[in-house]
Amino acid sequence: MAILNILKYPDPRLYTNASEVKNITSEIKTLISSMAETMYDAPGVGLAATQVNIHQKIIVIDISEDKNNLLVLINPLLLESKGEMINQEGCLSVPEVFEKVKRADWIKISALNENGEKFELEAKGLLAVCIQHEMDHLEGILFIDYLSKLKRSMIVKKLSKQKKELERIVV
Repeated sequence: MAILNILKYPDPRLYTNASEVKNITSEIKTLISSMAETMYDAPGVGLAATQVNIHQKIIVIDISEDKNNLLVLINPLLLESKGEMINQEGCLSVPEVFEKVKRADWIKISALNENGEKFELEAKGLLAVCIQHEMDHLEGILFIDYLSKLKRSMIVKKLSKQKKELERIVV
């Protein structure tokens, strides 16, 4: 396993649509392990393959306190959604930015696990938000795309300033 490089906004590769996984190969299983290791190291609660420049429909999530409940979603498909909630979201690809986003409060999805077995899952609250956030990544959508133009431009300025400060420190 390896720690993978997480793409950072405004990298255009974050806006790439992922393709379906056709076969669960040993390479896919290694990728899943590396994605999990990367997510835990970051640290984060979810990671989509798009974020590590692999444009296949693979997601890893772990919202548990002790980080021992890894959920793997391959080719996830939203079947149903109900209700709505507004939750503060952040993203490993948009570091140090947290904004409120409206999402469905309850969802039902189908997906394959890491062994290629199909399953359905109902989720609510934080897990539902996390799944929707990561599924958006697979469609080339970032959580900041739900924000107003003004808020997005403020985020771009903030990230640009952070990048310049980091470059000044490194040089």
